[in-house]
Amino acid sequence: MTHPSTGATASSRPMRALPPLMSLSDRAADRLRTLYETAHAGQLLRVAVSTKGCSGHGYDMSFVEAAGPGDEVVTDKGVTLLVDRKATLFLIGTTMDYEVRQLESGFTFVNPNEKGRCGCGESFHV
Repeated sequence: MTHPSTGATASSRPMRALPPLMSLSDRAADRLRTLYETAHAGQLLRVAVSTKGCSGHGYDMSFVEAAGPGDEVVTDKGVTLLVDRKATLFLIGTTMDYEVRQLESGFTFVNPNEKGRCGCGESFHV
């Protein structure tokens, strides 16, 4: 098919680069490295999105022995994690971070697909 104004074919248009499925902050990569070397040696972190909370979706994380047939393998900063294939559309472009606060610490997500979060911050909607 030829584009009317340029005469270029649809297949000759430059493709826009897709953002990475997920990336890790330096803190998240360091924390995962530590977990993989100690308490979770021989395992991989698997990130999924489930239906829960007052906003509709929540992040689920679990350690598994190996990638399953429905997992996407993501490697960033030399660290590998798995993403449930059903969650990929919710997570494209997401950065996983690790935050340490006075009374708690844990992985957090900066997700450009989120349109809002519930008041307690445990769930999100897209």
